[in-house]
Amino acid sequence: MGLGKTLQTISFLGYLRFIKHINGPHIVITPKSTLDNWAREFNRWIPDMKVLVIQGDKDQRQELLREQVLTCKFDVIIASYEIVIREKSTFKKFDWEYIIIDEAHRIKNEESLLSQIIRMFHSKNRLLITGTPLQNNLRELWALLNFILPDVFADNESFDEWFQSDEDKNDSEDTVVSQLHKVLKPFLLRRIKADVEKSLLPKQELNVYVKMSEMQRKWYQKILEKDIDAVNGANKKESKTRLLNIVMQLRKCCNHPYLFEGAEPGPPYTTDEHLVYNSQKMIILDQLLRKFQKEGSRVLIFSQMSRMLDILEDYCFFREFKYCRIDGQTEHADRINAIDEYNKPGSDRFVFLLTTRAGGLGINLTSADIVVLFDSDWNPQADLQAMDRAHRIGQTKQVKVFRFVTENAIEEKVLERATQKLRLDQLVIQQGRNTGGLDGQQSSKSASKNELLDMIQYGAADMFASSDSANGEVDIEDLLKHSESKTKELTEKYAQLNLNALQHFTNDESVYEWNGENFKKKEPTAITNIGHAWINPGKRERKENYSIDMYYKDVLNTGGRAASSGASKSGPRPPKQLIIYDHQFYPAKLLELHELEKNYYKKQIRYKVPLKAGDSSTLKERELEQKLEQEEINNSRALTEEERALKEDLLTQGYSNWNRRDFTHFIAVCTKYGRNSIPLIATEFEDKSLEEVREYAKAFWSNYEEIEGYERYISQIEAGEEKILKIKLQKEALRRKLSQYKYPLQELVLKFPPATTNKRIFSDEEDRFLLVQLYRYGLDTPDVYERIKEAIRDSPLFQFDFFIQSRNTAEIARRCQTLLGCVLKEIQPNSANANGSATKRKKEDTPDVDSKKKKQQKKK
Repeated sequence: MGLGKTLQTISFLGYLRFIKHINGPHIVITPKSTLDNWAREFNRWIPDMKVLVIQGDKDQRQELLREQVLTCKFDVIIASYEIVIREKSTFKKFDWEYIIIDEAHRIKNEESLLSQIIRMFHSKNRLLITGTPLQNNLRELWALLNFILPDVFADNESFDEWFQSDEDKNDSEDTVVSQLHKVLKPFLLRRIKADVEKSLLPKQELNVYVKMSEMQRKWYQKILEKDIDAVNGANKKESKTRLLNIVMQLRKCCNHPYLFEGAEPGPPYTTDEHLVYNSQKMIILDQLLRKFQKEGSRVLIFSQMSRMLDILEDYCFFREFKYCRIDGQTEHADRINAIDEYNKPGSDRFVFLLTTRAGGLGINLTSADIVVLFDSDWNPQADLQAMDRAHRIGQTKQVKVFRFVTENAIEEKVLERATQKLRLDQLVIQQGRNTGGLDGQQSSKSASKNELLDMIQYGAADMFASSDSANGEVDIEDLLKHSESKTKELTEKYAQLNLNALQHFTNDESVYEWNGENFKKKEPTAITNIGHAWINPGKRERKENYSIDMYYKDVLNTGGRAASSGASKSGPRPPKQLIIYDHQFYPAKLLELHELEKNYYKKQIRYKVPLKAGDSSTLKERELEQKLEQEEINNSRALTEEERALKEDLLTQGYSNWNRRDFTHFIAVCTKYGRNSIPLIATEFEDKSLEEVREYAKAFWSNYEEIEGYERYISQIEAGEEKILKIKLQKEALRRKLSQYKYPLQELVLKFPPATTNKRIFSDEEDRFLLVQLYRYGLDTPDVYERIKEAIRDSPLFQFDFFIQSRNTAEIARRCQTLLGCVLKEIQPNSANANGSATKRKKEDTPDVDSKKKKQQKKK
């Protein structure tokens, strides 16, 4: 966040090296975007330290690890989170002096993969670097403290109860917070910009409240009408996923209606003024950017959505603003080049477009002095990180932040929730304090279903009751004054709340207050009546469709009709969408008839096939493709009665009750039991009978080549069958080996024991124990190695054997497989290898896929 944390950390490691003569080794774990910055800063300030950056593809990394890491030719290793996860086996071998994690809120979830892996590393000291130690709740802060000192902060619940305010004892809140401060003080070094850089001016933040354009209002209303039962809260068991989908669609509408397919007029699609006047945020941004350009300022524009950046990119091209862009898909090298291009002296780049998450960490953009948050993140710390790309050490100008908020819509509720979290952080962390017992739902990481419903309902009444929209020119000065007043009002609202109030604060009042009247206090019958009068859309046919891809298709996809001049609301209805999959084995004739039906519908609405994008070298090919596709539409016809009847008949011939989940489960259980074990396969399906499974299996093995990527599924099943046969051979070999001895635990001897190495190996007694227990529990038992581990722990034979007691499940499994290989070699001396015989038997017992392919090719 521009506080000099990187330089302070490097200085500390230099102090250890040159003053305390502690050479390391150290490891710095950092986001991928900051790898080069860390390396540059090390070379700049401590060039004598050997710094090694671990990056590149697998082969490059292996070469680095083999030649430099394992030979200890380094003082400091710098690696990204992803590299640490991939190369954990190498990093676990070192006894680190310091493990340093940059942007440490990445491990705020102690159950995440990265958190679990770094806890396996050995180190004398640990250092976490973050500008946002508290993002949502107490558990996240405890996770960071647990990593630093796991012995002290061992239990989250105890930590929570330790600081829980007891109202019965009348403990004052100040006492509790003071106690928190005392506990945190030894572990937390907090730096604030006012102390670090006296010349850095405080940033000026303003929430710019905008209305909706006419097009935005219409699309917002369409989205609400699409799910009117959910919006009115009619179904108390509404799924949270459905509400989240509605929230996301409403937020997209607040940004720009062109984020929906079919909203932008075309084809042909043009880049002109309609990009601006169809979104009120774009109208305000357009005026502000012109003003900033005249004043000599440079601008960072952040958005949650990369598709919104696409629209902003078109806008910058249209207005001839030179720009750079970074989003989640930007390659690391391109990212560095874009930052350097924007920051270089005399750069002509006026605008930098960034996504909040991808561009909000580890970037120095102090050459800009204006930050525009086109939309707000659920987590206010992400927005703070974005602002501090410009407001950091090295900034010489006054930084101004403009946050766009669509007035009387869902964005106001998102902002209120974020402001509440920010106030909580201000109370506890920024004063050097932690928080105790954040048990209120408002402090939870994600919004509850009731909160999501409140957000969706907010402003919906006005959306249907009023046609007021804000098209045309806006007086920017009046708007900024109005926004300043509302920003101040929101800040004061939360500034008055103390710690306890924030934990239990809800926003219900603003949801039920319309036109100055609080309807929550009305009688229940009155509320019901008002609820029905509140949103009263026209009657429309509703269809349940919970496919995420098709969820908003009916209401949002106007397709080619947006461009057609003669199409009316009473025009031809599109053919019913067929949602079928290749694994359902419908006849090919069905798809042919459906394609003919779709083309005839396009012909009726005068659909014009757009020219596909491409360079000039492929223009003729693209024009020919466009012409052929248009001719196919123009020559289409309506289905005859016989064809319609045939289509209905064909719809009954596929396996419609086998969805994608059923298919993947079928492949998995075929892999588990083998393709011929139909009764066992059927037991894995609760909603399908033995005959249904048998019939589908027959259809699958007769027509599997119709499935896209079938080779992968067949290979998976064959690998599973090889494993089954291998286990069968191993079980028989182990049974025969143990039957040779009366007391195998004491007498068993391997004719071909495992090769010894210079490392500590298992003893003969331990090997005998493993084989006996393996036979006892069964090789095909799912948790056999966990059971063996428990048996080792409970056995008096190994009560003081630290080596065998400290082996994990994976190591026990590897040793057991090695021993089984030795047994198999001894029992089957005439067999070249078990796998070869297993494969041979498999081909004798199961259908031959390759021969089936050859026969089909001959027929063709």
